[in-house]
Amino acid sequence: MRILVIEDDLTTREFIARGLQEQGFVVDEAEDGQQGLMMATRYEYQLIILDRMLPKLDGLKVLGALRAAENHTPVLILSAMDSVEDRVVGLTSGSDDYLTKPFALAELVARANILVKRNQLVATVSSEYSYDDLRLDIKSHRVWRGSRLINLQQKEFLLLQYLMEHVESVVSRMSLFESVWSYHFDPKTNVIDVHIANLRKKLESDGEPSLIHTVRGAGYVLRRV
Repeated sequence: MRILVIEDDLTTREFIARGLQEQGFVVDEAEDGQQGLMMATRYEYQLIILDRMLPKLDGLKVLGALRAAENHTPVLILSAMDSVEDRVVGLTSGSDDYLTKPFALAELVARANILVKRNQLVATVSSEYSYDDLRLDIKSHRVWRGSRLINLQQKEFLLLQYLMEHVESVVSRMSLFESVWSYHFDPKTNVIDVHIANLRKKLESDGEPSLIHTVRGAGYVLRRV
């Protein structure tokens, strides 16, 4: 298990590295954002621990560059910025967890273990789904209809993935809210309808037969007519 620690403060970086090494992890270290981004894109890691305020390249810019390059390695942000707004920005920017400074090493190690194990569990699940002439690859974050590559937004991709995981079964609006938006209540908006409509347009832009169908009063289903 290999972890990258991107932290400009030498004392903090070494403190984290020692704690992780004692747990059996192999730890690489980077002292600024540019070096960290280069290492994160060159090598494969099970987790990246990323300081938010870094010289040369800000931590959120490093995170943005990784996600734009479809690098989905789990990222744990470390930051002295501890307001609710700061944590929300960090989490919605694509990180998997956010830990404020100062922190207890035991908590950081515990969070690191959770993220690594969660990523291992995801990796054991099939990364590719196919139905009819539709194919979805989780690792590359790509979708094809026949030989045509389809560009999907993140929510559209997650919606289609959920439908393909439950192919030919009707899924309710509530289940989509919970799985795609992490809402455990119905926000009473048409956000699902809008995304489903956009998804259909993209899947059928070359005149292909419809695969996503509305089941009135029940939800949606992915199936051949």
